[in-house]
Amino acid sequence: MFKRVLIANRGEIALRIIRALREMNIESVLIYSKADAKSIPVMAATKSICIGEAHAKDSYLDQDKIIDVALKCGCDGIHPGYGFLSENADFAKKCQENGITFIGPSPELIDMMGDKQTARDLMKKSNVPIVPGSDGLVETYEKAKSVAKEIGYPVLIKATAGGGGKGMRECFSEEELKNAYETAKSEAMNSFGNGEVYIEKLILNPKHIEIQIIADKYGNVVHLGERNCSIQRNHQKLVEESPDFTLTEEKRQIMGDTAIRAAKAAGYDSVGTIEFVVDSQQNFYFIEMNTRIQVEHPVTEMLTDVDLIKEQILVADGHKLSLKQEDINLNGYAMELRINAKGCGKVTCLHFPGGLGVRIESALFEGCEISPYYDSLLAKLIIHGKSRLEVIRRARRALEELIVEGVPTNVQEMYMLTYEPEFVLGSYNTSFWNKSEKTIKERTEKWTCSIS
Repeated sequence: MFKRVLIANRGEIALRIIRALREMNIESVLIYSKADAKSIPVMAATKSICIGEAHAKDSYLDQDKIIDVALKCGCDGIHPGYGFLSENADFAKKCQENGITFIGPSPELIDMMGDKQTARDLMKKSNVPIVPGSDGLVETYEKAKSVAKEIGYPVLIKATAGGGGKGMRECFSEEELKNAYETAKSEAMNSFGNGEVYIEKLILNPKHIEIQIIADKYGNVVHLGERNCSIQRNHQKLVEESPDFTLTEEKRQIMGDTAIRAAKAAGYDSVGTIEFVVDSQQNFYFIEMNTRIQVEHPVTEMLTDVDLIKEQILVADGHKLSLKQEDINLNGYAMELRINAKGCGKVTCLHFPGGLGVRIESALFEGCEISPYYDSLLAKLIIHGKSRLEVIRRARRALEELIVEGVPTNVQEMYMLTYEPEFVLGSYNTSFWNKSEKTIKERTEKWTCSIS
């Protein structure tokens, strides 16, 4: 078993990993930037070392500094969390070259599955359904025009690297194509250093469903059910829930089996997700694989009582999976609501909700500074209950108790969301936020005025 693991991350995910390591009797070494010097993870880790300035490129993305700290501290593993270097094949390779275990898949797997076009090609060969699209990269506008005409509008132009909605543009006509194509390529180059794109048929108003998997180094793979991640703003997830209210048991089984087949085809050996879009007829199509722990992993943990971080660490250390598919049971319903900052400043008052079925993942504390240098995620509110309606009612109660003052947040928007009819009925898809955002904002403003 690992003796000492370096955590190459910050915030709530760093704290989450520290807690898992502590329970496994493994020492934790946390690297941090000057902006995070007074953070809770810094205080919670066995050892914490400042690695540089606030900008991520000078700290959390400085691969050589991180490796150097790991070697000097005698770390035999590095956990990258999510974001930052979690899906960086070069960093995973550097870990490997220095005799440090990267707690995630191999560099070759990250490379293969991180390139969306390569992943599509592999899935196609493995009889995993994929969205119709270009046969390989689309390197010129003329080729883009030809592909779009062949598969029919609307189309989706997607960067082959990265994620988070960067380098992605919807296009509904040939008149829009040139600008969409050039903008997607430019944004992809600026965000990922790789401007290559491909084109898919745009599935209008689908659901975004991901299947959680765990795989070991011996070919064993299990899935832990699905998460519906369809409530998104600009392709950034806001709410995730499981199980999906509208999937039939037959379709759930087929999608789970398909996710396992996809993971085995790739030779996958860590925690990850197989991502699908699902149309109104419940036809599903592979879109990508995420080769890291997900932000929303607690949703699955609440349903299955499986600690995904611990499992990820165990399989990275060479242990065989202790779980078989028949061991996985989904108990009730769970939902995660992301609490995001809408500005910077100092948290002057903080109160987290509690009670049965309420879990908070956060590194916030009263008096902490919210920095402009990092992701806006402040906390994850995870709710569990016997039924979906109980979860929604419990979420409302928890949001009513949640107080974050001194920094503007989306707490009120999340609260109003839980009263939207489409959301309550579970009949929403990825178009939900675009259709409902104005109404939610208006209700939020009206509610804010009524209580001020």
